[in-house]
Amino acid sequence: MTLMSQTGSFYDFKVKTLEGDDFDLSSLKGKKVMVVNVASKCGFTPQYKDLEEMHKKYEGELVIIGFPANNFMNQEPGSASEIRQFCSQNYGVTFPLMEKISVKGKDMHPLYQWLTEKEKNGVMDSEVKWNFQKYLIDENGKLVDVMYSKEKPESEKSAKWLSSR
Repeated sequence: MTLMSQTGSFYDFKVKTLEGDDFDLSSLKGKKVMVVNVASKCGFTPQYKDLEEMHKKYEGELVIIGFPANNFMNQEPGSASEIRQFCSQNYGVTFPLMEKISVKGKDMHPLYQWLTEKEKNGVMDSEVKWNFQKYLIDENGKLVDVMYSKEKPESEKSAKWLSSR
């Protein structure tokens, strides 16, 4: 058995916020991060409420980052301002939302390439199967696990991850 070493770190990435500002993921060192691809017109959209509750409950130790994506059945067709308005009005979202990106295919964002390719993250291969898939990153910027869409944000898996040091 050969161990894969990761090439790069979660902290190497810079992304844009929904409003277009630069956001350096290295600013999250020392915190657990849940990366979620989100959409406004999905059956899992009510998970915004669960994610916001987690954001408030674990403030200071967990950062939830939402990446709107329109990769699945055109379920996130909105502009940045429409996405912000929808999330604020319907779910009171205050956790960070980033610019709309692609989470699969030829135009997949480099962060999602890192999240889904063992060759890059050193941990596992995965495929983004639908909206509201969650990637768990530890305090050192290492990929820990993936939670698929049907798994609620505050599942047993995430509780174990949050309680681990």
